[in-house]
Amino acid sequence: MTGQPVGGVAVKAFPAARSEARMLVPALTFIALVVAAVASLGTPLITSVATSFHVSLGSAQWTLTVALLSGAVATPVLGRLGAGPHRRATILATLAVVVAGSALTVLPLPFAWLLAGRAAQGVGLGLTALMMGVARDHLPEERSAAVIALISVVSIIGAGVGYPLAALLAEFGGVRAAYGLGLIVTTAALLTAWRCIPEAPEGRSAHVDVGGALVLAAALFLVLFLAGEGNLWTRHLAVAVGLAVAAVVLLCAWAVIELRSTKPLVDVRAVRHTAVAGANLAMFVGGIGMYLLLTLITRYAQTPHGAGYGFGLTTFVAGLVLIPFSVLGFVAGKLTPRVRTRIADPLLLAGSAVVVGGGFALFAAARSDLAELFAAMGVLGFGVGGFSAAMPGVILAVTPKSETSSAMSFNYVVRSVGYSLGSAIGGLVLAAGTSPGRVFPDDSAYTTAALVGIGVIAITTLTSIALARRRSSETNPYVRCTHPDTGDSMPKGYWVSVYRTISDPEKLAAYNKLAGPAVKAGGGRTFARGGRVVAHDAGIAERTVLIEFDSFEQAVAARESAAYQEALVVLADGVERDFRIVEGID
Repeated sequence: MTGQPVGGVAVKAFPAARSEARMLVPALTFIALVVAAVASLGTPLITSVATSFHVSLGSAQWTLTVALLSGAVATPVLGRLGAGPHRRATILATLAVVVAGSALTVLPLPFAWLLAGRAAQGVGLGLTALMMGVARDHLPEERSAAVIALISVVSIIGAGVGYPLAALLAEFGGVRAAYGLGLIVTTAALLTAWRCIPEAPEGRSAHVDVGGALVLAAALFLVLFLAGEGNLWTRHLAVAVGLAVAAVVLLCAWAVIELRSTKPLVDVRAVRHTAVAGANLAMFVGGIGMYLLLTLITRYAQTPHGAGYGFGLTTFVAGLVLIPFSVLGFVAGKLTPRVRTRIADPLLLAGSAVVVGGGFALFAAARSDLAELFAAMGVLGFGVGGFSAAMPGVILAVTPKSETSSAMSFNYVVRSVGYSLGSAIGGLVLAAGTSPGRVFPDDSAYTTAALVGIGVIAITTLTSIALARRRSSETNPYVRCTHPDTGDSMPKGYWVSVYRTISDPEKLAAYNKLAGPAVKAGGGRTFARGGRVVAHDAGIAERTVLIEFDSFEQAVAARESAAYQEALVVLADGVERDFRIVEGID
């Protein structure tokens, strides 16, 4: 099924058959869950790695940090490759790298090889956005939205699945046995992808901006290094500040490179769109708060009774505390698509952030009983699940289908950095609340950290509410869009369609029946349709249709929506027309 040309290239629509869709959805969910769970394996095994390999805890911490780093760097690169014609090959090759890395973590090799294997496993984190791109291309629009939300959720609750399993295996079989779990499930994910992932639609191209990727990698390395090395801020403040400045300079340089590139790694101009920029800001700040509370609860649960608080749980039992997080996060992810029919995505973000804030408040006020920790973790999971499920809807509402992987990959980079900073902030607050000569922080330090988290989540809530107000104004045709930076009016987008010949009026009538609702759903307003035309010069005095959108990006996204692609399938060869998407002046 081929749609109308865009820029001279025929775009093929690939709605999956019902039987194929039944296989595709579990496959996408399983792959996203596996890569998230495997990347998180380093968290419960840090102490065991330090003991088994005779390295310091700081060195063992890099088994987690290096996975986050490689994932953050690989995500935008894979997102760009996923926007091109070789998406299936990219997914299979990436999973092969993850399997190879998993094998390195199992083999009896020195510590350096373990780090190399963990770095290879972390590359898999970049696949989450590609899974979303596959869902958006190959499933009906109403189905793809729910699946994308589910993929977003399982990419987070995967940590809650992998943590207790890895801890249990490490307790009974050692570190190699725990990492063996990763080898088994990643091999299963590779076979699943080989069997179920379809080819990308035709007519797409992808180019990786190598220079931009290298600069971004250097910047992210500094950011994650500074987030993971808490002692650097307390013992060598000047060095830490210098590296932080260098990271900011590199990020600014990367933005300039992307703006000047004709084929950027990430479309920074699209990222500047109000909805996308606001969503990424909410993800960044919200990620700090979410991971901060996750860190506080798990650390508090493992603190020995001798500190005057805590429960002295083993690594495995502490991992069980994450079960309410995973279960309620999954429940929220399943409920969110239904709620979206009544509540806008930005408001869902705000509501979910409030729920996370409730988790902080619960932890700050009541943590003397283990059941209270389970309750706080469950509230956190429900809030994080709802937040994660609603986030893609905010971004993809103004993103062309072909850019799904790239847009969401940038959001996941932002999320990774936010999570790392959340962990670092938690460590710094607890370190500041540790009395001289004591190993563990005072109980009051956890309360302080929880209050900091409430403040962070408040910022997330306000950002989400501002997004909701912005979307409300954009849906009003009498309110003009404004530029996210200058506040000036933004250029609108227009569909201009001139019908040279109409060979099958019945197909045109069927097309109009489907296209009207699709255009309206995409935010379009029809200004002219088949009225009188006076043609001059080389003009054609035939049927002309003019439709206005609030922005050029919205016009492109509406053209690529599943509903409009269905209309194009009906139209087929019934007409010959000149169809263009044009950016207005203001």
